[in-house]
Amino acid sequence: MWQSSPPGSIYDYIRVASFSIGPDGLIEQWSRRAAGLFGMASHEAVGKDPVEAFMPAELRSNAHRRVGEILDGKEWTGLVPFRMPGESGVQGLAEIYVMPSETGSGERAALCIVVDVRALRRIETDLAASQAIFGQSPFGFVLFGTDFTVVRANQRFATVFGGEADDHRGRTVDDYLARPEADRLSSTLKRVLETGDAVTDLQLVGTVPGSSDRRHWSMNLYRVHSGAGRPIGVAGLATDVTGRHIAARDAASARRNLALLNEASARIGNSLDLETTARELLDVAVPGFCDLASVDLYQGLLTGDEASPGSWGRLRQESGSGSAELRRVAEASAVSDALPDVLPGAGLRGGAYPDGDADPGPPALGSVHRYPFNSPCAVALRTGRVEDVPGDERGFVHSTLAVPMVAHDIVIGLVQFSRTKGSEPFGERDRALATELAARAAVCIDNARLYRREHERALILQRSLLPPGDPEAAGLDIACRYLPGNTATEVGGDWFDVIELPGHRTALVVGDVMGRGLRAAVAMGELRTAVRTLALLDLEPAEVLSALDEVARGLGTPGGGDRSDGFGGGGGAQWPSRAAHKSREADLSEVYLATCVYAVYDSVTRRCTFANAGHLPPVVVEPGEPALLLDVPPGMPLGVGGEPFEEVEVELKEGALLALYTDGLVESRDHPLDEGLQAFQEALAEPSQPLEDVCDHVLATLDTRHGEDDIALLMARIQGLPVDAVGDWRLPRELRSVGRARELARAQLTAWDLDDLVDTTELLVSELVTNALRYGEGEIRLRLLRDRTLVCEVWDAGLVQPRRRRARDTDEGGRGLQLVGLLSAAWGSRRTPRGKTVWFELALPDGESAAELSVEQLLSMY
Repeated sequence: MWQSSPPGSIYDYIRVASFSIGPDGLIEQWSRRAAGLFGMASHEAVGKDPVEAFMPAELRSNAHRRVGEILDGKEWTGLVPFRMPGESGVQGLAEIYVMPSETGSGERAALCIVVDVRALRRIETDLAASQAIFGQSPFGFVLFGTDFTVVRANQRFATVFGGEADDHRGRTVDDYLARPEADRLSSTLKRVLETGDAVTDLQLVGTVPGSSDRRHWSMNLYRVHSGAGRPIGVAGLATDVTGRHIAARDAASARRNLALLNEASARIGNSLDLETTARELLDVAVPGFCDLASVDLYQGLLTGDEASPGSWGRLRQESGSGSAELRRVAEASAVSDALPDVLPGAGLRGGAYPDGDADPGPPALGSVHRYPFNSPCAVALRTGRVEDVPGDERGFVHSTLAVPMVAHDIVIGLVQFSRTKGSEPFGERDRALATELAARAAVCIDNARLYRREHERALILQRSLLPPGDPEAAGLDIACRYLPGNTATEVGGDWFDVIELPGHRTALVVGDVMGRGLRAAVAMGELRTAVRTLALLDLEPAEVLSALDEVARGLGTPGGGDRSDGFGGGGGAQWPSRAAHKSREADLSEVYLATCVYAVYDSVTRRCTFANAGHLPPVVVEPGEPALLLDVPPGMPLGVGGEPFEEVEVELKEGALLALYTDGLVESRDHPLDEGLQAFQEALAEPSQPLEDVCDHVLATLDTRHGEDDIALLMARIQGLPVDAVGDWRLPRELRSVGRARELARAQLTAWDLDDLVDTTELLVSELVTNALRYGEGEIRLRLLRDRTLVCEVWDAGLVQPRRRRARDTDEGGRGLQLVGLLSAAWGSRRTPRGKTVWFELALPDGESAAELSVEQLLSMY
């Protein structure tokens, strides 16, 4: 059957021409291909001698001989250089195949087949290059036909998929790849063949014969054309990129791990709460690192057990019955909420349950549980090493790590990371990352534990140093409030105090140690104790603050003094350098800086004397008047030193309200100090209400829930002693004043219905007035005050303070102050601007007869 040569025939690439030579040696026939090859039309070539027309002159004699031999019937094949007509140089090289022939009349002729050697050499070179690339390529090379079957594959491709290269002819992509990948490659081949658009780096995944390992290939596909431009198939170049894929995966894993660690550094440990820190760990790990996670902490750690941390998990483990009690404090899941029972807890597998119990399943959030002794979780807790936990029977969780939480070489709990089916199982890098995440969280949790312990101790110390809830004072109605900062805030150094002074006077104190934590609480306690001690010396407010300033400066100096730079003159142990010592002193002294307001109120005169050491000003609200900030010079904070403190004396009206407070009441991040002070003054607009209600109203009105600082509020309503509760007389400096003093005291006590105290008061007044006459100076003043107790004061202008001493057996006197000390509830003396005051105090009768002095007490005076 005759048919046309299809496009893409070899003749499309090779230039083949023909012509014939007649018996006379001249060209008889000239084909069109010959015209194209030699550049001469048929009418120009027919009838010419081919040797003369095309051969160079130096080759013509030999060429004529060859033509003669051909016409004699001899075949010849050879390379013949030729020149184009009109050209002088050799233009080409032709391979000619000459076949003798005969004409119709029997004469000898010849048929010549001519091939352009240049085109032939190009084809040979191209074929050699193609074979080298296709056959010797280190990459898998495959050619798909238009029906997408393999037309040709190189040996590298056969090496990967088995057999010889020719064995792969006729195969399809389904013979090499699983269905999803095969379908994807088939659709890509079809698209490339139809559109001619090449595809580069097509990622394919599969396995090779004899191996279950997943391999990754990168495939480049392009359409192949014939010489005539007709598509004849698709060529594919496949490169095994499994190593590169693994490296990229490892690099991505490393980047992810670094990102997770960076996120962990930023997010874990922002809270000083143990449970919150555990949840922060899981927020980082799920779903970035795993699908499921849980955190268990030792129950002893959560309950604040002060035993050695290492003993939390030791008891049950040593007994061989399992781990110590743990509490599940956090859990997280990136899977469906319909699967709550897949959360890890399952380190319970791999060991017998106590008392033969069945598998209880994962512990509930907040529950207390134990792990069996041989379970992976118990082993991890016992050894401090990461353990692999077997997957569950359903195959949902297929990879779990039980990671002990270790802080300072102590295991404090366990975190479990799990991956579900479809996620890659944990590798060595994952184990290292899990250990690092758990360790970071463990350190933060342990720090939170230590902080909580210090916070609780500081809180206990602070509460123990505050005055009782309902302090009492003569001439004052007192209410107080103390609000600590929130649990995330360290204990502050705020304090207040109400100190009863002789003469029915009262010292009111509010202070604030700068700094936080246990050291601030300790400093507060030391300063409060110092204030009470100084107050009992009955010093003026400015003197109290000056002495307190010295105390504060001493608290900030380790050891109380300087040390030399060295110990001895040569080597051996050395003290810290002076610079380091001073640096440490500076750090410590900053902790012990404090502000304080000290006020002394006299219930007889209703006058109050203030001194301020860098604290906020007191607030006074008089009946019918707006609240005012008292203009008390603030002075420098305690611990700074070098500046004297000033006093301000203010007479307060009956019913006036006095408020002392710390900065936490009026200042926060959201409210500047000026706004807070203004709001505080406005909140005191109704001072006539019960004092407790006023305190509640102030705290409800102001921003007191910020939790940034402690809040102390001390409020006092002025209630001066009534005129009839005070007896005040001046006596001349003469002996008969002793008798006059007894008479005045007896009369006043009788008027007050205190007959039970007459005899004792007369005796003691007589002793004090006698001492004032004997050892004092100037006019004598006698004053009796009745409030919750009876106070007797004897004033004179002398500066010598009385001193109680034990009289010798031979002494005739010296027993007066002993008698005062035995018969009174309390006694003492204090300096005044114009001398001194000696006083004693007696409890008011409660209806029972007073206890008589024992014989030993009476004899001790003689």
